[in-house]
Amino acid sequence: MTEHLIVTDEDGTRAITMRRPEKKNALTQDMYREMSHAIDTAQNNPNIRCLIITGGSGVFTAGNDLDDFLKAGTDTSGAARVTNATKFLYSLAHNVKPIIAAVDGIAIGIGTTMLFHCDYVLASTTATFSTPFIQLGLVPEGASSLLMPRTMGYQRAFATLVMGHTMTAENARVAGFVNVVVAPGQTEMEAKKAAREICALPAEAVAISRKLLRLAPDEITRRIDQETHLFGERMKSPEAVNAFMRFFQRKKS
Repeated sequence: MTEHLIVTDEDGTRAITMRRPEKKNALTQDMYREMSHAIDTAQNNPNIRCLIITGGSGVFTAGNDLDDFLKAGTDTSGAARVTNATKFLYSLAHNVKPIIAAVDGIAIGIGTTMLFHCDYVLASTTATFSTPFIQLGLVPEGASSLLMPRTMGYQRAFATLVMGHTMTAENARVAGFVNVVVAPGQTEMEAKKAAREICALPAEAVAISRKLLRLAPDEITRRIDQETHLFGERMKSPEAVNAFMRFFQRKKS
């Protein structure tokens, strides 16, 4: 377990908590790998009936660690990061256990796109959702180009993924990818309540119904592969490299 990720099992539920508050839970290589491991090892564990992904109170995740992004755009050292991120996405795509997301605060980039792999999403009134890929010269990831239009319609998906518009918690609820909006600091507690409700249901019936509701994993992973290939190409593009350089210059000033 990385110091930036806490995994706990209680009452049939595995809670995966991102803990890197000084960086707004920006995801590192180790965090991707450990999150993937936490999901994978739950698959054949009959004692784990449900998963919760949370960032704790005040923040979900700022998305990818941008230092890794800049390295990946200027040399070959980004290969491991892309592999770990893709493995995490594959774990989400192949997961068979219900996943609840508890979002309190910002959910940027993959912090938003991972939610479309979840089955039940709670957000606080202070939660915001954004996918600024195109502003960085990149393309959507996480099969979001497939799952977002399917969930909330093409026009909303275009405004979010291409135009980079930020959504509030209430707008996300109306769009259909947030189930319930709660008070700040209450998302984890409400997520545990939802998990208990799910865990009380017949496990096999839940698994079969979930499978019927969702796209086939192979269809999702094909889109992940397509996006990952294009994403990797874009990371090396002059547009992306210049966008990242401008971002870090603004950050320093």
